[in-house]
Amino acid sequence: MTTNYDPIAEQYQRAKQQPWRAYIEGFTLLKLIGDPRGLNVLDVACGEGFYTRMMRERGAAHVTGLDVSHRMVELARAQEAQHRLGIEYVVGDARALPDTRQFDLVMAAYLLNYARDRQALEAMYEGLARAVRPGGRFVTVNCCPVLAFPDAPSYRQYGFETNVRGRWQEGVPITWTFYLSDGPLEIENYHLGPTTHEAACRRAGFREIRWYPAELSPEGLTAHDQSFWSTFLAYPPIAFIECAR
Repeated sequence: MTTNYDPIAEQYQRAKQQPWRAYIEGFTLLKLIGDPRGLNVLDVACGEGFYTRMMRERGAAHVTGLDVSHRMVELARAQEAQHRLGIEYVVGDARALPDTRQFDLVMAAYLLNYARDRQALEAMYEGLARAVRPGGRFVTVNCCPVLAFPDAPSYRQYGFETNVRGRWQEGVPITWTFYLSDGPLEIENYHLGPTTHEAACRRAGFREIRWYPAELSPEGLTAHDQSFWSTFLAYPPIAFIECAR
């Protein structure tokens, strides 16, 4: 299955409310991004604008959100109509970004894990690199390339599970099932290892690639004790990447 976000946009919007998304995903991603004040920011695979709005609220000078899903962009534009932050949302494909090199920061939450093979991943990195100005950065949170998902523990206590269909190899599908109040939501990702990512990153023209582990926020430790988070942190299903232009 190829995940089509148009019919599941509202469900995925609710999946962003699971506690680990704020206490681990959001905390680590925003820490890696740092202070965006004054920056020209592009949020690729922006969905309904969850992180896009944060960039503007944190002081980015100009923010653009891009997503391939028309329905996701509709939801983002509806939020913009309500809050009027001055964000532009457009429908578009990361692989087809024009060679503008105008953005100080390009960010993406769960984009690269939709590449089925090396060629698709290279096309994504090349599109992203075309948008980043010299000296700028691309920052992302991604399905973890170094975790052997067939050996991963249960993540049910965090509100989701992962499952691998087929032999563990490059390109194998990984199904994420989010358990929501109105039923489960399935998203399909694909496994490509760190060596493949690094080669695609450099081929696209980025100078370097850095990997960062998932971190737990102080608020997360207040909400639940360390033992609750221990499985997620010991076998993190997500990883954070920074590429410098």
